[in-house]
Amino acid sequence: MTTLKVVSYNIHKGKSAFGKRISLSDLQSGLTQLGADLVFLQEVQGRNSRFESLHAQQDMLANHLSMDVCYGCNAVRTDTDHGNALLSRFRIVEHENEDISDHRLEQRGVLHARVQIDGTTVHCFVAHLGLFAASRGRQVTAIIERIRRLVPDNEPLILAGDFNDWNEKLAPYFDHELGLHEVFANSPLRIDNELPRLKPSLRSMMEGRSLIAVDQLAPPRTFPAVFPWLRLDRMYQRGFNILSAQVLKGRPWARISDHAPILAELELA
Repeated sequence: MTTLKVVSYNIHKGKSAFGKRISLSDLQSGLTQLGADLVFLQEVQGRNSRFESLHAQQDMLANHLSMDVCYGCNAVRTDTDHGNALLSRFRIVEHENEDISDHRLEQRGVLHARVQIDGTTVHCFVAHLGLFAASRGRQVTAIIERIRRLVPDNEPLILAGDFNDWNEKLAPYFDHELGLHEVFANSPLRIDNELPRLKPSLRSMMEGRSLIAVDQLAPPRTFPAVFPWLRLDRMYQRGFNILSAQVLKGRPWARISDHAPILAELELA
């Protein structure tokens, strides 16, 4: 069986949480130590004509880590642009970026890459959804329609990124429509110092017991990185066994971005 280390990370355009310090060097070191196989990145600057040190961040990271790379540009400004990127230790066969912007104030996209891993095609989707609930709902619909149209049911899939889903409304759509499962909810080894979300089991109460049954495991807290409280980032999968899932906290991660990264260990089923 092939086992993969998979990371999802909003890198805040290569700057620290408050934007006062360029953090790309720390990011390079951190990712090198992780030895990840697939890295799903959001808020990556593909172009910065004012500061060379912030230009082409996806290529700089890929060259440093000796990984294949693809980039999807979403937001274009006068001197910069930014979007999503995928880094892979395996060959990226093809990729396409789909514009899922819901209004002109927020430019959003989903990057879809096909990666060849030990003879298996793995579909990787990097997403960064909007700040408004209605926008996120329509963007999730667009992602679901793309997956239904282009991904065969028997091919494994990973969807990861910054979903801005602090009210935890999106997971049922992915589960019901596509059979995608959030990695923390199904991991036998969850390392994020959180207790599972619990509620009394009706059956146990009827039997006169005092047992508490696990109803569901909450998604991870990832924002802000210095003291994660909001549950913004997600990783969903289909076609893998989940071995472990964790949020990377403390140094160096709290100094790199305003988000904390997610790391999951997945085994091709």
